[in-house]
Amino acid sequence: MRPKVGVGVMVIHEGRVLFGKRKGAHGSGDWSFPGGHLEHGEDVADCARRELLEETGLRARSLELGPWVSDIIDGNHYITLFAFVYEFEGELVCMEPEKCEGWHWLDANHLPQPLFPPIESLMRKMGGLLPLNYEDRASLT
Repeated sequence: MRPKVGVGVMVIHEGRVLFGKRKGAHGSGDWSFPGGHLEHGEDVADCARRELLEETGLRARSLELGPWVSDIIDGNHYITLFAFVYEFEGELVCMEPEKCEGWHWLDANHLPQPLFPPIESLMRKMGGLLPLNYEDRASLT
């Protein structure tokens, strides 16, 4: 079976990161970023913007592509590509309550458990949750 490709969108605002508790799919009960599957022929950045809007009502004003991770979840192989959003517009709304219990701005140093496996893999790869250049970027906004 071939891997499935997902996109996770880390939205960072004032030192907090947007998380939702998954439900109704693999990883149900895990805390995760907005995101979803890459559609056939879709650009990764376009997928990140689409998923963010569909799930949260937020529009990314700026978006940077980040690292990727590889995980086996419930016997399926997933490749997850990450994007970072530092600037956005709109009002935060849980647009898909059948897939998410609600969105919360959480302190990056005090994360809930359990985390969705790709986020744990991302943290191992980056040596923490926030991108290394986050402090420099935060001082610009």
